[in-house]
Amino acid sequence: MSRSAPLVPSALPVLLTAFLLTACGAGVHGTPGAGGVRDPYFPKAGNGGYDVTHYDLRLAYTPDGDGPRLTGEATVTARATQSLSAFDLDLDGMDVRSVEVQGRAARWNRDGQELTVRPRHDLQRGRTFRTTVRYRGTPRTLTDPDGSHEGWLPTRDGALALGEPIGSMTWFPGNHHPSDKATYDITVTVPKGLRAVSNGELRSERTSGGRTTYAWHTGEPMATYVATVAIGRCAVSRSTTAGGLPVYVAVDPSEAKASRKVVGRIPEIMKWAADIFGPYPFSSTGVIVDRPDTAEYALETQNRPVFPGTPDLSTLVHELVHQWYGDSVTPRTWRDMWLNEGFATYAEWLWAEDHGGDSAQRTFDALYDHGEDDDPDLWAFPPAKPSGPGHISDTPVYYRGAMVLHKIRQKVGDDRFRAIVRGWATTHRHGNADTAQFTSYVEKTAPEKDFTTIWTNWLHGEGKPDHR
Repeated sequence: MSRSAPLVPSALPVLLTAFLLTACGAGVHGTPGAGGVRDPYFPKAGNGGYDVTHYDLRLAYTPDGDGPRLTGEATVTARATQSLSAFDLDLDGMDVRSVEVQGRAARWNRDGQELTVRPRHDLQRGRTFRTTVRYRGTPRTLTDPDGSHEGWLPTRDGALALGEPIGSMTWFPGNHHPSDKATYDITVTVPKGLRAVSNGELRSERTSGGRTTYAWHTGEPMATYVATVAIGRCAVSRSTTAGGLPVYVAVDPSEAKASRKVVGRIPEIMKWAADIFGPYPFSSTGVIVDRPDTAEYALETQNRPVFPGTPDLSTLVHELVHQWYGDSVTPRTWRDMWLNEGFATYAEWLWAEDHGGDSAQRTFDALYDHGEDDDPDLWAFPPAKPSGPGHISDTPVYYRGAMVLHKIRQKVGDDRFRAIVRGWATTHRHGNADTAQFTSYVEKTAPEKDFTTIWTNWLHGEGKPDHR
């Protein structure tokens, strides 16, 4: 046994100071989370330092009248991925009234789309915390780099919220990048006589004092850009597929007659898609059909794709298949958009092939031989690298993306190709993935095949490949 040496008097102040710092919890030194995730095309989108697990959005909207049109309370539940002294939420426009973290008032300031929140105490890495933002105002409509419109779109009798790529930040604060997915509760109060339709399943509907509140719940992870709210005098019906899957259909009265036949084929399309791409990844399906002048494009909003006017059958197939590729398997960055649009476009070719139309091979050949006659931009850039943020939804992303998939099918044969597309959807179900992960997955699924030419010439290559 040995004895400890006696304390030297001059060392006492140092030891005492260290003890006091430790007792006060000074070991936690948070730093601000990044204001953006450095997406190659939208670098300010999203934020660093935390991962959102749930959004609870409580909205009240009045299409007409004096004062703010939208009043919101957003409670964002997140897990800190680093020790945080401050963090950002994306919110473009709106008037912020208050911010709380864990029920206590927090300091905040705004700079463009960044709402910077400074909680009273640093948040430890790994901690789950709740931030509540109360806000109001008239949400903005954004003009995208490609000239289309997104965000909060006023309509003749209400509004429609569309979010690809960054428009969701106009109507609720959050981590607005596809790499951060969460579950949702979206509750919307509107004047009596209007309906509010959103993602997921309708939990409740109640009317009081001349206003009706609709509560929607999405239990599977969802990227912010496929969240939606549609408000108007639409007719909403609920049915089920033969397998018991709930189907919610919301149609503007002006489109009711025209859309009845095509919308009635949703159960058929869902069964066909599940046979090819694997089990449907969500707990309900359906569509929102609004007036043709509402938006310039259809969008694969989760569970409930939105169409401006009655869609044709091919477009309906495209948006429903996006539920597998885009909504469940979501791109890691906006550079990976071809993994959404190439799959959904190729699904149109497969549907035609299976239903008495042109074979996928014939469609591929026609594009290769004459595609640039219809769209001179077909070969403008490789599908895996759009030439800028205004081109992530251009022709090469859709059609050249589909051609990449057809080249894979040619290489491996029909049975192996079906295994690849089903396996890809299963492996990354409710997650995120990028192009490198996809090419690696294909190579591992068919290790005896050489895909070098496909990747080099069709996926990443500039211009029209020399040989089909």
